[in-house]
Amino acid sequence: MALTPTDATGELVAANRARSRVSLTVADHEGVARPRRLAEEGSLRLRFPAACAGAQEAVLVNTAGGIAGGDHLTIDLALEERARLVVTTASAEKIYRSESAPAALAVTATLAEGAALTWLPHETILFDRARLIRSFDIDLAPTARLLFAEAVVFGRTAMGETVRDGLFADRWRVRRGGRLIFAESFRLDGAIAERLAEKAVAAGQVALATVLAVPGDDVMTEAVRALAGTFRGEVGFSAWNGLALARLAAPDGAALRHDLTLLLAVLGRAPLPRLWLN
Repeated sequence: MALTPTDATGELVAANRARSRVSLTVADHEGVARPRRLAEEGSLRLRFPAACAGAQEAVLVNTAGGIAGGDHLTIDLALEERARLVVTTASAEKIYRSESAPAALAVTATLAEGAALTWLPHETILFDRARLIRSFDIDLAPTARLLFAEAVVFGRTAMGETVRDGLFADRWRVRRGGRLIFAESFRLDGAIAERLAEKAVAAGQVALATVLAVPGDDVMTEAVRALAGTFRGEVGFSAWNGLALARLAAPDGAALRHDLTLLLAVLGRAPLPRLWLN
């Protein structure tokens, strides 16, 4: 059956969508983490700076220069016993406007006993009418440690852009010793600017972040409270049942980065990636 011009265009666009995957296994070698297995497919790459202070640092690079509608990206991490890894990105990830299928990003991580993962990518920037669905699935051994931060900025705030419409969906699932200890789902679909303006959502703030620490305790809470008055946006922090969670909301990406840097430094799980300090 012959394709109409519209059908042909749709198939051509679908065929050009990225299917990218990176899979990394890290092992501990006499107190130093070393990549034991690395597989790369599509536009995703992992690079390892030659000199790291403390834990091994891995930098995710998307050679496509951004994520478009219909793209599928998968990141799989496995940390063997006592391995320590800090993961960041080379730059902010841009999610471009999509007229059809959403982009999808799936991150899975498995941490063995005594392993420690620090996940500190640069912010994700959503353009107007961008569509993105993400999922994070993390399995921790009872003695594993996790510091996981994700920041999202709606629009290129430095250019005065407003994200009026689009889709952003987040799904987090964290298990420890096989037991679910943290689960949440967040979804903005349709009139994003209107929803962000609501007081119960973001009260007009357009730069948001979540930071999860396992284990977490009241010592962390007091350390964050001591920073009161130094944040440029709003920061909430609480600890319960052996984990700690921070929520951040700021008027723009620069203010959010400032607040995240202060918060992460005081939590002190690992040195900030060098790319964060440039």
